[in-house]
Amino acid sequence: MSDTGSYPNRSDLRDAATRQVRFTGQTYGEGASQARAQRAVPPGAPPAVVQGQQAGAQARPSVRGALMRPTERPDEPVTAGAPFGPGPTGPQMGINPKILPDDTLTDRMLALYELFPSDRLRMLIMRMMSKR
Repeated sequence: MSDTGSYPNRSDLRDAATRQVRFTGQTYGEGASQARAQRAVPPGAPPAVVQGQQAGAQARPSVRGALMRPTERPDEPVTAGAPFGPGPTGPQMGINPKILPDDTLTDRMLALYELFPSDRLRMLIMRMMSKR
């Protein structure tokens, strides 16, 4: 190996302490294998600040503060907008619920027939519709 001054553009090779790292507690032969790998590609010095540490240091809004602050509508009941309890209901507040039609067995069978058409299923649907 050459001296530390022969690598002007490689900061990972300037410091002799970072050229090779030895780990303990490995099985027989792992240390030699790791030393060969480090000679091929030296590990270098660790970064000064990890990106995750920077993200953790940023200020975040407090959830507890948002939940524990005073109410913005002190005179309105908690059940306002619900179809039960005190306060205005949804339609009174301009919230109109979507009313779904009753899903009958015939409608389900027709939807099934559209996905998987067969003569037997068609005959069953026709028999169901004739009994109505």
